[in-house]
Amino acid sequence: QVQLVESGGGSVQAGGSLTLSCAASGLSNTPYHVAWFRQAPGKEREAVASIRHDGTTAYSDSVKGRFTISKDNPSKNLSLQMNSLHPADTAIYSCAAVKYGLTISRSLRPDSYIYWGQGTQVTVSS
Repeated sequence: QVQLVESGGGSVQAGGSLTLSCAASGLSNTPYHVAWFRQAPGKEREAVASIRHDGTTAYSDSVKGRFTISKDNPSKNLSLQMNSLHPADTAIYSCAAVKYGLTISRSLRPDSYIYWGQGTQVTVSS
């Protein structure tokens, strides 16, 4: 069974940075795909970034150049470094996983993932 637990959320002023972590257990060595999604109040869940077991990454246009997704290979733990944060980045951020590799386009779709964490709140004030 895959379990995902997020941490690192909080409040920050616009222009600031935060790093989110997702402790992953139950993922075998290969293949797998993990990702970050976010959901703001009253809005649909949207992709942030994904990374495949081989290190292939994908980013949504709204965060490209500001956010960096990474993973630790032995532990499969996931991180999201968020820089130059905007108030529009305010949302609940959740990590997700699936036990096989996805195409880049499918890796940014929430319906591609089976396992989800509970989420962590990120609030960016102006």
